[in-house]
Amino acid sequence: MSSTAPTTKPKAGTSTVAQTYLLSYNAASALLWTAVLGRVVLLVPLVGVTNVFGGVDDFVRWVQTLALAEVGHAAFGIVRAPLLTTLMQVASRLLLVWGIAYPFPQSTAHSPAFAGMLLAWSVTEVIRYSYFVFLLGSGKVPAVLSWLRYNTFYVLYPLGISCECWLVYKATGPAAELNPLIAYGLWAVLAIYVPGSYILYSHMMAQRRRVMRGKKRAD
Repeated sequence: MSSTAPTTKPKAGTSTVAQTYLLSYNAASALLWTAVLGRVVLLVPLVGVTNVFGGVDDFVRWVQTLALAEVGHAAFGIVRAPLLTTLMQVASRLLLVWGIAYPFPQSTAHSPAFAGMLLAWSVTEVIRYSYFVFLLGSGKVPAVLSWLRYNTFYVLYPLGISCECWLVYKATGPAAELNPLIAYGLWAVLAIYVPGSYILYSHMMAQRRRVMRGKKRAD
């Protein structure tokens, strides 16, 4: 799903080695998602919003696959992150890149929803990973970056979710031709998206309220 709620902030008492690893992971992820964003932004005026797929699909698939590490971070307690929320986030993204775009390019390659989805994902992730680079590296996050992290999801989340749902819906046609059971599975995914999106959105809202309350007390 579009907006990423889980944290990559280490738990109290995390070793120096783990903190160094997390800093490196977040820095690398920030750079990779900046590259995804750059490709989308450059390709749209060059080839059009309906032809972004060929220039970024393979790259974003592997960049997103790297996020499997975050499930491990949550599962092994390296970071303070709810495992279920993290798993839902990563699984939904992997479904889109490996279960929709990869096997059904005929329904994805020329859809503007693909570019919209990547725009929502990449902006979200550049902000999120950059936020944690500052937090892990110096303990201080620029005010503008903090504001972006806890406010941009109001726009990016609906954009990402709507694009994701559209791509899953469009894939039901070619999926049915391949195997009706696959199409039924995709319809089930769409049915799960509504409550799943609500859970993630509620989590992000709660996280934002906690942060905003903390800022008010600090002020």
